[in-house]
Amino acid sequence: MNILEEIVAHKRKELVAQKRLVPVADLMKKAAFTDECYPFASFLRDPMRSSIITEFKRKSPSKGWINQEARVGMVTRGYTSFGASALSVLTDNHFFGGSLDDLEIARENQIPILRKDFIVDDYQLLEAKAYGADVILLIAACLDKQEVKDLSHTAKNLGLNVLLEIHTEAEIEAICDSIDVVGINNRNLKTFQVDIANSIRLASQLPDKCKISESGIDSPETLKTLRSAGFEGFLMGERFMKEKFPAVAFKNFLKSCNED
Repeated sequence: MNILEEIVAHKRKELVAQKRLVPVADLMKKAAFTDECYPFASFLRDPMRSSIITEFKRKSPSKGWINQEARVGMVTRGYTSFGASALSVLTDNHFFGGSLDDLEIARENQIPILRKDFIVDDYQLLEAKAYGADVILLIAACLDKQEVKDLSHTAKNLGLNVLLEIHTEAEIEAICDSIDVVGINNRNLKTFQVDIANSIRLASQLPDKCKISESGIDSPETLKTLRSAGFEGFLMGERFMKEKFPAVAFKNFLKSCNED
């Protein structure tokens, strides 16, 4: 199996146990379940904000531990105070060192929160809503077109925003009406190799939806190039998380962008 197949196979096994541990009825009793979600695309397009989605990620399958000591509350508060348009929080534990508790802690920030995980089941949408997410991620590389359509429709009925992540031209066909934002991932999840040019290649082929570029964005010059190609948001994680103080690294990056 490639890395993505391994992650998804583990996720499906994990879900069997999780459904027994926390029944749907318990998820629906959580206070956040009835909260209204922040509009993801509107925050990205707000000219008073940075258009950057800062990510909290402790480790990855390709890099191992990136920042094992990082505190989700401290980092996300810093990201928010320095101008993040939204927050992405990894909730997968086995491969990324995250948890739903991280999502719940990040909820104190009054900007959209993306649950970054490998969603393959409606149950995970209910989890996302119960723990305070505003946005869920669907990855076209591990779902077929009908699964994207069904999961995104269910998410919209729950009031959640939907980000669909694609990596190839063929995956553009998975975009449907219930998708709010389309993300082009510059990282191939099957090999974890990164190519920024992937966003540029696919940008002009996307329908008229808010679009973001994900992964490998490490300089103001790259961000400027992507913005010129029509991207309205930029998801950045390792660029900041590999530093001792991720929020300060984000602040300094924004300063560099403004100086340009």
